[in-house]
Amino acid sequence: MNGRLWIRISLLLFFIILSVFVFIHCNLHSFWADKQKVIRFVQSYGSLSAFLFIIIQSIQVVLTPIPGEVTGIIGGYLYGPFWGTLYSTIGLAIGSWVAFALARFLGLPIVERVVKPDIVQKYNHFIEDRGVFISFLLFLLPGFPKDCLCYIMGLSHMNTAVFLLISTVGRLLGTILLSVSGSYARNNQFSTLFIILVITGLLLLPAYFYRDRWLTKLKRKH
Repeated sequence: MNGRLWIRISLLLFFIILSVFVFIHCNLHSFWADKQKVIRFVQSYGSLSAFLFIIIQSIQVVLTPIPGEVTGIIGGYLYGPFWGTLYSTIGLAIGSWVAFALARFLGLPIVERVVKPDIVQKYNHFIEDRGVFISFLLFLLPGFPKDCLCYIMGLSHMNTAVFLLISTVGRLLGTILLSVSGSYARNNQFSTLFIILVITGLLLLPAYFYRDRWLTKLKRKH
């Protein structure tokens, strides 16, 4: 086993141990139902709050049932649109890499424990055959289970650097929108926030409701 692989495995194990400690010690599983509780908890760590937020954002990717929209809004609420987007992006990239690496090292058994079998069957063959461009679209468009996709892509032959690039860039627009929404909410700019949410909804809802039809058309095309 070469040195680079040892480094990757060591980093992966370090993150897993750190995440388990933070998740259990801080009782994070009860937080996601109450955004204000998460906000107060993160703020209580003062100068370390950004580091803690990045870890929480990473954990929500690895633990797929946890909604990432909540933490994305919290990032904007706490740190504003720029830093909220930056911290969220770092956390999402770390969590995506961990999920991808777990699937790559441990294979289908770990994926089937985290991702529902029907989702694995639905996307695995599609990602394997269609490559980078389709994978990027799945991250870019709303409605696709992006956290689950990180595990599924770990089963493919995709290069790790390529995966991190498309998953990070593909999530970026959504991350910015969530951070901006959180920032407006903190400043009580609810009228502006409402307009942004309406416009975003009008643009994204068609993509959400027609995602399966688009997938079917892409499969037929290829």
